[in-house]
Amino acid sequence: MAVISQFLENAISYLKGVGPQRAETLNKELGVHTYRDLLFYFPYRYVDKTQFYKVNQITAKNTHVQVKGILSPFKLIGQGRSKRLVASLKDDTGQVQLVWFKGHQWIKKILAPGKEYVVFGKPNLFKGQVNIAHPEMDLSNEYESEQTIKMQPIYNSSEIAKKKGLDTKAISKLTYNLVSELKQNDVLENLSEEVIDKYQLISRYQALKSIHFPSSDQAMTDAIRRLKFEELFFIQLKLLRLKVNRQSKLKGFEFDVLGTFFNEFYDTKLPFELTNAQKRVLKEIRQDVKSGRQMNRLLQGDVGSGKTMVALLSMLMALDNGFQAAIMAPTEILAQQHYQSIQELLYGMNINVALLTGSVKTSEKQNILERLKLGDIHILIGTHALIEDPVKFKNLGLAVIDEQHRFGVAQRARLWKKNTTPPHILVMTATPIPRTLAMTLYADLETSIIDELPPGRKSIQTEHRYDSHRLRIFGFIREQIKLGRQVYIVYPLIKESEKLDYKDLMDGYESVVREFPLPDYKISIVHGQMKPEDKEYEMRRFVNGETNIMVATTVIEVGVNVPNASVMIIESAERFGLSQLHQLRGRVGRGAEQSYCILVTGNKLSKEARERLKTMVRTNDGFEIAEVDLKLRGPGDMEGIQQSGVVDLRVADLVKDVRILQEARQTAIDILEEDPELVTGKNNPLKNYLDQKRTQKIGWSKIS
Repeated sequence: MAVISQFLENAISYLKGVGPQRAETLNKELGVHTYRDLLFYFPYRYVDKTQFYKVNQITAKNTHVQVKGILSPFKLIGQGRSKRLVASLKDDTGQVQLVWFKGHQWIKKILAPGKEYVVFGKPNLFKGQVNIAHPEMDLSNEYESEQTIKMQPIYNSSEIAKKKGLDTKAISKLTYNLVSELKQNDVLENLSEEVIDKYQLISRYQALKSIHFPSSDQAMTDAIRRLKFEELFFIQLKLLRLKVNRQSKLKGFEFDVLGTFFNEFYDTKLPFELTNAQKRVLKEIRQDVKSGRQMNRLLQGDVGSGKTMVALLSMLMALDNGFQAAIMAPTEILAQQHYQSIQELLYGMNINVALLTGSVKTSEKQNILERLKLGDIHILIGTHALIEDPVKFKNLGLAVIDEQHRFGVAQRARLWKKNTTPPHILVMTATPIPRTLAMTLYADLETSIIDELPPGRKSIQTEHRYDSHRLRIFGFIREQIKLGRQVYIVYPLIKESEKLDYKDLMDGYESVVREFPLPDYKISIVHGQMKPEDKEYEMRRFVNGETNIMVATTVIEVGVNVPNASVMIIESAERFGLSQLHQLRGRVGRGAEQSYCILVTGNKLSKEARERLKTMVRTNDGFEIAEVDLKLRGPGDMEGIQQSGVVDLRVADLVKDVRILQEARQTAIDILEEDPELVTGKNNPLKNYLDQKRTQKIGWSKIS
């Protein structure tokens, strides 16, 4: 193994210009503890310091300008909060005003009127006159002697760090001191020469120097491309190695037979003809379960696309081969709905189905556990109660996990350990995942997509309405209820303002009660502050058709299946993300009748909010919506992603860097096909780097 330099492991306090006090601020505020942390604390943008403007060239449209001139004496003007310190910078074409709103005494102390300065800042327009507020100031002769940096890096800093003298300029100086000391053998190369040559990448050492202080636009581009490739490549390599190891080492039950249960159900019980997409996915699952390797497959499908039917047919494959099957759902009501629908579908067949949730009585639970252990229960449906220690199967062959992003990794793993040989795993999600995100998050899983709706399903009609249209909306609700339909009215719930949201919900509930009085209308209300049993009771009343209107927060987003509900009203729709809006809309459109989604907003909307609403009105395609959502919000905000711990991208961008991602993924695939254990000489850099990373955690700043 290569000898690894310890230079980057030095405590940051030893770096020139730091010292104990600054070290403490860097530790607490920026998470910078060592030289390595600072080296990987990347700038988020750059300013071109090679260009100088003349005063008469400056306009308020310029993002930043750099100008040289003589500083005039200071004037203090205005009163109270409007008090400001002003001076002028004059060159041979005119003069521009410089303004300071705070730190007046300090500014007058450090700057010398009558001397030539280089000024850098953002021009603003005030009362028809261009000025530069709080500019960077350097004496001209000092600037010329110090200035070796052409592209000035701009770093994130915190308010506390800035107050303690660690603004972007100070961080830049410290990083310059570090990079000046950095030697080639301090940086471990982590890609093979073959990969570097194939994609014409610069060395890691050069990339880490140039990412901070590029000599040109091209040097900056080359550095960012190299580090983006590296970041995406190692994510892919890590996940694909898991997949290779599972496929080569983890044996799975072989479901050789497609027998009586499957064939009887398919031939006589199917309530509708399967879509081509469902048939395609079933073939993929069939290939997995008879391969002798453990299946680990992600099934994506929009709301109402028929994932549960595919899951049931897959479970029947397990039963035909003498194994048990299980479905784990995130909520009790969703588990109950799975149980009821599967019971109805399997009626008359010699298959025992049981429901295990937290509310099952102790005596009944004990009976289920005994029958399960004996193999008398063929299909067990439940919540996280399924993973509790007393739950023991005779021979669990297939585990289906519904709405998988609602379960933690540890919870899912406990279900896998219910057998000495792990069961086949099918994880399902109704939250469409953009292709690039799926490649990054789920590279270790096989992926299937159901991209067709069953025949007879009508597309949900979506409209955007303003608060001023509320009377018309109420009239529409009355029409739908007269036709025997049910209605959802949903209010936002944002964690930072639960009290405010609760007030919004209760105000809305009171206005709905006034508009739709008893005995003609019956209303349910559900929100997060209710006791679980009260919430379940209200939901069940709506599911059973005992109430016409459900007023709720987003707790009804997943797991309520009411075919008779045909209208979804989403209040303050501008406060929801696209993915959440689409999930809420999916609560209707589950029956044969035409369904509607009405997005209600105020008049003042941001550009991004308008884009979300336009997208919702334009399309019902969950995958198209997911792609737009990724572009608008970025991967870090995509629902259910944070808990994965995989997409912590700080250099790469999954929207902009699709080509680099594809190159990185293909490279990882090619390497693992040829050398799955990374033992050949050319892959030593990869192996050494992975060994080193086990003892390090690198933090990246954001570059996109």
